[in-house]
Amino acid sequence: MNTFGQLFKLTTWGESHGKAIGGVIDGCPSGIELDLTSINKDLQRRRPGQSSITSPRNEEDTFEILSGILNGKTTGHPISFMIHNSNKKSADYNNIQDTFRPSHADYTYTAKYGIHDQNGGGRSSARETANWVLAGSIAKQVLAKKNIDIFAFVKSIGTIKLHQNHESIDASQIETNITRCPDADTAAQMELYIKELMNDGNTCGGSIQCVIKGLPVGLGEPIFDKFNARLAQAMMTINAARAFELGEGVQLSSLTGKEANDSYIYTDQKIQTSTNHSAGIQGGITNGMPIWFQVYFKPVSSIKKPQKTINQEHQEVTIEINGRHDPCVVPRAVPIVEALAYLVCLDFMLLNQSYLMHD
Repeated sequence: MNTFGQLFKLTTWGESHGKAIGGVIDGCPSGIELDLTSINKDLQRRRPGQSSITSPRNEEDTFEILSGILNGKTTGHPISFMIHNSNKKSADYNNIQDTFRPSHADYTYTAKYGIHDQNGGGRSSARETANWVLAGSIAKQVLAKKNIDIFAFVKSIGTIKLHQNHESIDASQIETNITRCPDADTAAQMELYIKELMNDGNTCGGSIQCVIKGLPVGLGEPIFDKFNARLAQAMMTINAARAFELGEGVQLSSLTGKEANDSYIYTDQKIQTSTNHSAGIQGGITNGMPIWFQVYFKPVSSIKKPQKTINQEHQEVTIEINGRHDPCVVPRAVPIVEALAYLVCLDFMLLNQSYLMHD
C-alpha cells in the first residue's frame, strides 16, 4: 500500500539510495496559490545534515513539481513531484549486505518480497518521509485558508522531559534550537544527552507532542474511520514510532468518570467544553476543541557498537554498522508529524464537504 488518504490522496515511490524519490497527489483543490519557498522550508526542517545531532547525510532535498501547477496555482489535476537523492553512499553497507541488522526491517522485508535491498533500507528507509513532508506542506497551504493551524514539538528525549503542557508553551520557541524543544534549559539538556550518546556510538528515543487548532465540529466517522483512528494510523506509519496517545491518554485510565468527563458549555456564541480531557474528539468525531496527541519513538536501531545477529545463510555473525544515521530521530520527526496531521485533516475536511449539505 503506497497510497494514503481517500479524497486527498498521496501515492509515493522511490528508495533511499535510488536516483530520486517522489509522489503523486490526487484530489488537491484547484486555484490554491502555492508558496514553493514555504514547501522548501518544511523540507529543510526534515532533511538530514541540518545540525550537529542529525545524520551527516547531506541531502539538499531540492524538489521538482512536474504537473498540477499552472501559473503558480493548483489546477485540480494530479500534482506529481520528485526529490533528488544526491548524497548516496551505498558502499557504507557493503559489509552488511547479507546480514539482518538487529531491529531493522531487513529480515521482514526479505521474507515478504524475497528481495534484500541493503542500500540504506531501500523502500523501508525514513528517506521516504520527505515525500510526506512535501505533500503535507501543500495540505497546510490549503488548510491555511480555513485558519487551521498545526504545530508539534519535542516533549522528551530519553528520560529528559519537558514538564510544560501544550497550553503553556511558547510555540515561537520551537525552532530556536536544534532539538525543537520550546524550553531553552530542557533543550540544552537534551542536546548534551544526544551528543554524549553519539560519542559513545549509541542512540536514544523520545516523544513529540502535536496540537491541531481550528478544526470544525463533525470530522470523522463513528465506526471504522474515526478521526483519532486515522490520526493514529498516520503517526504509527512513521519509522521508529512505537506508541500513539490521544490527549491525556494513559492518564485517563486512572481517573473516575466524574473526573474525566468534559462538560458542554455555551460561550463565545458556540458550544465548547469546559475541559478538554477528550482532546477534541468524542465518538471518533471532532468537537471543535483543540486536538492534541503524543507520538513515542524508539531508539534508532543503527548503533555503532558490536551486535550479534544472523546472515541470510542463518549463520551467527557479529556486525558493526557503518553509514550515516541519526543518534535520535525525534527532532527531525517534528515536521513529519505535522505533515501527516495536515494530510489527515485535509482529507477529512474534503470528505465532510462531499456529503454535508446543511449549514
